[in-house]
Amino acid sequence: MAIDEETPILVDQNVVQSPPLNHKRDVHILCWAFLLIFLAYGAIQNLESTINTEGDLGTTSLGILYVSFAVFSVVSSVVVRKLGAKYALVLGTTGYWLFTAANLLPSWYTMVPTSVYLGFAASIIWVGQGTYLTSAARSHASDNKLHEGTVIGRFNGLFWGMFAAHQLVGNLVTLTLLRDNGGVTTGTTLLFIVFLFSMTVGTILMCFLSNRNTRDEQLENSPVTLSSSVGSLVKSMLNLLLDIRILLVIPLILYSGLQQAFVWAEYTKEIVNPVLGEQGVGGAMAVYGAFDAVSSLLAGRLTSNLSSIMIITLGGSLIQLLVLLWLLLNYSAGSGLLATLLPLLIGALWGIGDGVLNTQLSALLGMLFKHDLEGAFAQFKLWQSLSIAVVYFISASISMQTMVAIMLVALCISVACFLFLTLKVENVLLRRRDSS
Repeated sequence: MAIDEETPILVDQNVVQSPPLNHKRDVHILCWAFLLIFLAYGAIQNLESTINTEGDLGTTSLGILYVSFAVFSVVSSVVVRKLGAKYALVLGTTGYWLFTAANLLPSWYTMVPTSVYLGFAASIIWVGQGTYLTSAARSHASDNKLHEGTVIGRFNGLFWGMFAAHQLVGNLVTLTLLRDNGGVTTGTTLLFIVFLFSMTVGTILMCFLSNRNTRDEQLENSPVTLSSSVGSLVKSMLNLLLDIRILLVIPLILYSGLQQAFVWAEYTKEIVNPVLGEQGVGGAMAVYGAFDAVSSLLAGRLTSNLSSIMIITLGGSLIQLLVLLWLLLNYSAGSGLLATLLPLLIGALWGIGDGVLNTQLSALLGMLFKHDLEGAFAQFKLWQSLSIAVVYFISASISMQTMVAIMLVALCISVACFLFLTLKVENVLLRRRDSS
């Protein structure tokens, strides 16, 4: 009988076998940690333009943050590979903690440096999240002999559903603690202390994640290793950009950033505030977050392969397309009960579209780029953060109608590229099946 050269002849009896990883447990820990961290950060982000108004400190800080996010996304994949996804996640939480603490003493000397650092921290925490979640999904599918695409979809649906709930919980906390006394907002110090406590608990939870030992294998097969120079890193990024699949996904990634920033920069200011006032922003964002969470969970449950991703994404895109056309052609604030409900309806519909895009883009990248997860998710956050930063910097100088028109064009282009990609990949898979 022939002996496989790679099979060891002797087995070391002293080697202690590691216990099997509990993949569902890790995903639940990841979900709760992100919820606790981002219920604080999301609410603070919503408040920045109203509580730090001197010299547009709040809005400018967010713009700097997302520029930094984009810049550091170029190297985030290497940082995650070097640290491992778990430790990258833990390190990433420190940026959110420091940014929240800076809001206790807001000034250019505290907000700008922490915004730059948060850009770095955000780039690695999100690449770590995508890598860790996809790795857990694949391992769970392999251990339990389940369809990989279905598990990736369900894990992403669970994560993004829990994550989207941060808008609901965080804004309810804000509504509870903040008070408007004669046009002066009080309670911000207590609010930030509560948020710092929430982030601390989230960071502690991250430490209980299993340390997945896939990093070394990825480094051996990856074009970027620990000894890579800056030149080889840039070459790796360019190599991924030469892949037609990522080029066809980038427009949809850019649009996903635009539609998120539209909520933070335009929806709250131009749609909610004129009708419901500043106190109504928290309630409207809570509605947005609730529908975002539900749609994420449902979209994840329905995801199984590229065909399902295509159908679900088209459905979410259609909903946002109808909202954009409504805002462009026929929307007016008006008065009365109906006018009060319209901003909430827009927020609910927009949340459905956001939940769909988050789950399906993450699942799509996890399915298409199995051999370079960190690189794919780094590209995801690079282009998404760039589009968010652009919105923050130009929103003050253009009208909402102009912004809506730009988004309509971006949505049509991104959907066309996405359709071409999914049909192209499906045809390749069909040819492979026929040949086999």
